[in-house]
Amino acid sequence: MFTVSRSKNFSIAVLAVAVLVLAGCSTAEDTVKPSAGASAGTGFPVSVQHKYGTTEIKAAPARVVTLGLSDQDPVLALGVVPVGAIDWFLERPYGKWPWAQPLWAGKAPEIVGERDEFNLEKVAALKPDLILALYSGMSKDQYTKLSQIAPTVGQPVGFDDYAAPWQDMTKLAGQALGRAAEADKLIAGVDAQLAELAGEHPEFKGKSAAVVEPYEPGKYAVFAPTDPKVVLLTKLGFTVPDPIVKAAGDEYAAEIGSEQLSLVDVDKLVFLTADAGTEKTVKADRVYNTLQVAKDNRAVFLPYEEPPLGAALSFSTVLSIPYALDQMVPLLAE
Repeated sequence: MFTVSRSKNFSIAVLAVAVLVLAGCSTAEDTVKPSAGASAGTGFPVSVQHKYGTTEIKAAPARVVTLGLSDQDPVLALGVVPVGAIDWFLERPYGKWPWAQPLWAGKAPEIVGERDEFNLEKVAALKPDLILALYSGMSKDQYTKLSQIAPTVGQPVGFDDYAAPWQDMTKLAGQALGRAAEADKLIAGVDAQLAELAGEHPEFKGKSAAVVEPYEPGKYAVFAPTDPKVVLLTKLGFTVPDPIVKAAGDEYAAEIGSEQLSLVDVDKLVFLTADAGTEKTVKADRVYNTLQVAKDNRAVFLPYEEPPLGAALSFSTVLSIPYALDQMVPLLAE
């Protein structure tokens, strides 16, 4: 029987990997100014529904502060450069990733807090005309206080915090910026890329797949079919075996030990690895080596860095997904 849990070790390991994934390298200290070349949004005033109600935005925002982990990506994709952002785990996710770097144009936003701890004074000092906290854990109290500074849009309706699909976050950002049509075009573009790749690789159709994170020797997290990383594989034609569906249940992942690795003896096995040593550790696992997927060399190892394929897949935004697909699909086809 496969078990699902959120053990202390698992939580610590996931946090450690998140620190690695979010490590930033930008050193610019200048606050980003709104791009003069970007066209203003239209259709204002607009009313945007979110977790904490409805926010009215009276005019096209020019000074946007993003408070979610990945909120900057859809905003950048829509032609607006945020003037403020938050830090995660004392790192800076905004300046490093190759899918977003060009859109920042070498500038760094003002840091206005760490993860879900927002510095209201710093936010106010930026004089924003829109605050977005889409991929966040913003509380009702925080929302109330932030709304006194500027129109604030919270998490998408109908999802747990950090669980809304990238499409919903892109649409919400588009509505708030008066660029709903552009957001729809961006989403349609990613969908078209997925459909094109699925058509180019009919060999993927119906093949079983699993996405797994080895978070410590002999311990593995098997992601649920609802996880964004797994959803992308199913869009390419892969399927998730019923045993994995049952093992994950309502959780985002099933935690298993080496003795349960038969669960992921699939046609294509995708490992997300924190560093080069992780792949070596997996390949040294005696149980793993008994699997047919290992014997046939049908496993793909995606590093979080160098290149950041695992990070792009995990970030799962309108900007990172095309980057991930461009580099991941050829590996899946090998």
